[in-house]
Amino acid sequence: MNEPLPANLRIDLSGRVAVVTGGGGDGLGRGYCLAFARLGANVVIATRRAESGQPVVDEIRDLGGEAMLVITDVSYRVQVEHAVAEAVRTYGGLDIMVHNALGKALPSQYRLEDVDPRGWDVLSRTAVWGSYFSAKAAYPHLRESAHARLILVSSPSGIEGSHNIPVYSPAKAAQRAITKSLAREWGPDGITVNAICPGLFMTDANRHWNEIRPEVIETFVRQVPMGRPGNPPEIGPLAVYLASPAATYVTGAAYVIDGGYTLW
Repeated sequence: MNEPLPANLRIDLSGRVAVVTGGGGDGLGRGYCLAFARLGANVVIATRRAESGQPVVDEIRDLGGEAMLVITDVSYRVQVEHAVAEAVRTYGGLDIMVHNALGKALPSQYRLEDVDPRGWDVLSRTAVWGSYFSAKAAYPHLRESAHARLILVSSPSGIEGSHNIPVYSPAKAAQRAITKSLAREWGPDGITVNAICPGLFMTDANRHWNEIRPEVIETFVRQVPMGRPGNPPEIGPLAVYLASPAATYVTGAAYVIDGGYTLW
């Protein structure tokens, strides 16, 4: 019983280099960044605003971790390429790429005929094109890593569809399709590609939504078997698992973490 754990059971990210898009604020990205940093990863926070990203960098450093901020709008390929290049230049490589950025929050309770086409443009640029830009920029460096991981943040809405969010659901479904396609393509290179599909978590955006439309959140929570929304720190362990040696043989999967909401 005193023998050391096999390598594939060690949840350890020491020395790994992770880029997390949309890692600022008090949302799911922050949960991924803190979880990676606590297990020894060097974390590059790629987000659009310094005022949201720098506090996460400072928090990681206060914990004794290593992090840096790169201002990045994922809807522009050159900016994503710059974030990845900065990670490689500063830390010597890239092992984990997480595409979490979503862009400006859009009203969700609209019927298709009420949706401004610009809403689709915003989501397609961040969720769909942003996933492509992140994968494209990361691939040459992930191919050189012995522990390469690409994680895209999708949604249960991309699996089941959702009532009155006809823009968000197809964008998130596209991310799942990208996940499966890249898992097939990159498997021979030893790169795993997986998706995380979070349900309702009380992020900054959803707290704001709860203030202006509390009935929306209340209706959602009533359909969650766990009886509550998730808290951002609860998302980190799943990302850590997918980024760790324990998930070496896991690829092409979409992990739903929603308190059981999609069981209905």
